[in-house]
Amino acid sequence: MGGENNTTISNRMVASLAVTRDTVFWDRELAGFGVRAYPSGGRVYVAQARGPAGSRRVTIGRHGVIGADEARRRAAAIIARVKAGEEPPRPARLAQGPTVAGFAARYLAEHVALRCKPKTAETARTAVNRYIVPAFGRLAMTAVRPARVFALHHRLGDRPAMANAVIATLSHMYALAEGWGAVPEGTNPCRSVVRYPARRRERFLTDSEFERLGRVLDEAPDRGGASPAAVAAIRLLMLTGCRKNEVLRLRWDNVDLESGELALADAKTGPRAVALPPAARGLLAVLPHKPGNPWVFPGHRAGTHMRSIDDAWYTLRARAGLDDVRLHDLRHSFASRALALGESLPMIARLLGHSQLETTARYAHLARDSIHEAAARVADSIAADILDERR
Repeated sequence: MGGENNTTISNRMVASLAVTRDTVFWDRELAGFGVRAYPSGGRVYVAQARGPAGSRRVTIGRHGVIGADEARRRAAAIIARVKAGEEPPRPARLAQGPTVAGFAARYLAEHVALRCKPKTAETARTAVNRYIVPAFGRLAMTAVRPARVFALHHRLGDRPAMANAVIATLSHMYALAEGWGAVPEGTNPCRSVVRYPARRRERFLTDSEFERLGRVLDEAPDRGGASPAAVAAIRLLMLTGCRKNEVLRLRWDNVDLESGELALADAKTGPRAVALPPAARGLLAVLPHKPGNPWVFPGHRAGTHMRSIDDAWYTLRARAGLDDVRLHDLRHSFASRALALGESLPMIARLLGHSQLETTARYAHLARDSIHEAAARVADSIAADILDERR
């Protein structure tokens, strides 16, 4: 093993090392402080000094778990203790890295809050606060073993979508931790977890169900359980096929009633224009403008938008006998009705704001159903003329 390499040890220098055999590079500023580089790509900080009992070399920790500046500080303390004849700290107690709870807080603040869309952020916060931190919060990131992650995933087996979301969130935390140098590469304990199969759920309102829901919405002002704003938001979802957050986060300066469009600057797939049919324009035209509030559906606090219409929806759908219908199913139902009226899949993709036609192709079976029904109507009409039931 070579040991005559003198350089200034820094994070950049350590990251750039490439060796064909185990090699120790010694720091020219602090005698006895070094980094051992392995051909596999591993990097380990070490401290070496001679004391009354002879020479001692102590492992400080892996690069990535700690940085060069922190390793130099610890090396100085170790060298001083060895020279004084004192026992240096045991390596196992050094460089454990951040705890899961500590890094989770950083992950939510520096990534989720700044880079994730509202729905993604909500899922990440739920996964972190309700499941990841309670299960692993006190452990160092480097101490979480795959077996424990498997066990958590298994415990959530009755909620497969949430189980998968928890693993995806935890895995992303580790990917960022590796990228940010908080843990060594290859630390992620989620890589071998097999996710539960995704169960795509499709529910479409029938004509009679649309009628029942319409009556319930008409009765809401007298029966209560949903504010006028919540009722209007639900109606707008039904009339445009928009996503829930696209409606709740709608600003008045996004609404152009003259041209009949909504200009959504931050939709799920990026900026897009939503056509406003006459019924939707009429709905928006009579909505009150709250002074000083830019949102179409204002929240309770000044200057905020409505955060949720879930409680109102649960009340209204129960009255309509639609307990299995989600708000997002209104969007599916919009697509279903468009297909029934003969619209093509490319047109429906544009109406729904799908960036890829493959996303809309999930409705292809509905198009086939419409074709079969149309063929049956045509054939029945012809059969009445050419077939004699008495023959």
